[in-house]
Amino acid sequence: MSDWGFAGVAELSRAYANGDTAPSQVVGALLDRIERLNVKLNAFQVIYADDARQAADAADKAIVSGHRIGPFHGVPFVLKDIVDLEGRITTAGSAAKADRISPTTATIAKRLLAGGGVLLGKTKTVEIAMGGWGTNQRMGTPWNPWDADVPRTPGGSSSGTGVSVAAGLTACGVGTDTGGSVRLPAAWCGIVGLKVTEGRLPTDGIVPLSHTLDTPGPMARSVADAIVMFETMDGRHPAETDADLANRDGLFAQLDAGVKGLRLGSLDPATRELIDADILELYDASLERLRALGAEITVFEPSIVYEDMQTGGSIISASEAYYHHGALFEDLSAPMDEDVRPRVLGGRDIKAQDYIATLRKRLVDQAANIERMRGLSAVLMPTIATAALPIAGVDQAETPALLTRPANYLAMCALSLPNGLTPSGLPGSLQIMARAHDEAMALRIGAAFEADLRSIGRPPLS
Repeated sequence: MSDWGFAGVAELSRAYANGDTAPSQVVGALLDRIERLNVKLNAFQVIYADDARQAADAADKAIVSGHRIGPFHGVPFVLKDIVDLEGRITTAGSAAKADRISPTTATIAKRLLAGGGVLLGKTKTVEIAMGGWGTNQRMGTPWNPWDADVPRTPGGSSSGTGVSVAAGLTACGVGTDTGGSVRLPAAWCGIVGLKVTEGRLPTDGIVPLSHTLDTPGPMARSVADAIVMFETMDGRHPAETDADLANRDGLFAQLDAGVKGLRLGSLDPATRELIDADILELYDASLERLRALGAEITVFEPSIVYEDMQTGGSIISASEAYYHHGALFEDLSAPMDEDVRPRVLGGRDIKAQDYIATLRKRLVDQAANIERMRGLSAVLMPTIATAALPIAGVDQAETPALLTRPANYLAMCALSLPNGLTPSGLPGSLQIMARAHDEAMALRIGAAFEADLRSIGRPPLS
């Protein structure tokens, strides 16, 4: 394979083990590709080219000498620029934090590096990760690679990670999801994104937006790649992940489990009316694929309407964002993103009793949702209500997270993966929401769908 830019984690792992290529070859090709394409794509906040080459050379020698760590060894990856690396600058997408030196290294970053991953750099993010469109006034907005001519929403807040994976600048990367910030860029950029269960992965060393809702997660090219990355971030021993991958055991058994006999929920009629026709067409075709694979699809009526879940999530995230960052945004002379400033300052006006009432109601709604899902393995919905929009027409006072915030509010896990292209050639996305700590089910359904759909192709890059 000559174009390693679009090779996934599992594919690279096999290629290294077989001697078909080496980490230094892949990383060198990616760094050349980054140098050529990032001028337009603007996915990276910083590129660690020299460090990446050294790490790749070390991985070459270790693998050749029989000291391969596991399936992530030598795999190039990126970190969203809210994830700390000790001694390095982490801006959290804020010009006001342009010189902030990380005091420590995030646990998830330590685990990815300990697994042998080769860090290419940090990727762009919406300021303090608070925004779903993916824009950043001060630090730059990544270019969605699916439209070479019109700048469109890359999805946020993990915008740079989504663009870099989609454009073949890296094999995979870390995002964080508070209201959809892994799944929205995954959807609009045509890749796979896993929102893990609340508390499933450690958040220490990650600049907080909402300590209640924040979840780091993998963004990758396939479901199998997401599993490798998820297990690495989770701190599982690489040898155990390697054995499961080779034997299709553990989580990797879900790749072959299929959906026959599963009962899955679909969108209720009222929510369907909120979805763009092109996205709805892709969604309905996805349901038919899963039916043909043996799943039973039934309409799911949520315990509360999705707009109310979105409101509840907004109250929690805005309150906690103001707690963590309010002082900085209160300084009108600070160089903040003026689209983000009102979102943060909105948390100042939320009363403590309303914040606490929302947290308590959230527990009630979670219990009601568990009861409502009785007999269902997961709920299926589009990740996004529209295909990627021209940035010039975006209303920053609105949010694209109507369909993603329910998973955060209800403390569920969710997988987003491509489900086709619209007539305009833009990706759609299927979202699979499963119960808390049932990532295996979301991955199982996603793997069956992915295998049946195959690829949506590559973005139109030169």
